[in-house]
Amino acid sequence: MRTTGQEVTIVMIEDDEGHARLIEKNVRRAGVNNEIIPFTYGKKALDFLLGEKRDGLINQDRHLLILLDLNLPDMSGIDILEQIKSNEHSKRLPVVVLTTTDDEREIQKCYDLGANVYITKPVDYEGFANAIRNLGLFFSVIQVPSAS
Repeated sequence: MRTTGQEVTIVMIEDDEGHARLIEKNVRRAGVNNEIIPFTYGKKALDFLLGEKRDGLINQDRHLLILLDLNLPDMSGIDILEQIKSNEHSKRLPVVVLTTTDDEREIQKCYDLGANVYITKPVDYEGFANAIRNLGLFFSVIQVPSAS
């Protein structure tokens, strides 16, 4: 997966180690070989995505795609989404919300905040694996804009 000749890095913010392994396995199975940088905690992910000062300047030459779980141990994924999309230097980064939460109000809130895609993780293994495989195929054809 590339954008304007640049390799896209996938940032996976997921606290469930089993889900993280399954996501990566199925993204790879779909033929997407981009680097995946995993984060378990929202604060560490935001340090990477926006910098410790949260100014977002770190993104000027990076091409990122974010996979975001909403249920994290230290903060809400909605708060992370809001910070990413309200920052001038990261607002164009594509964010795929990938979570077990299927509350319609929460789904709408994520889209209102700027999520590009919202995928509910099915509880059963095969359904979840199929959703991730489809996501991998999606990644292989989308164009990712630069952050700034």
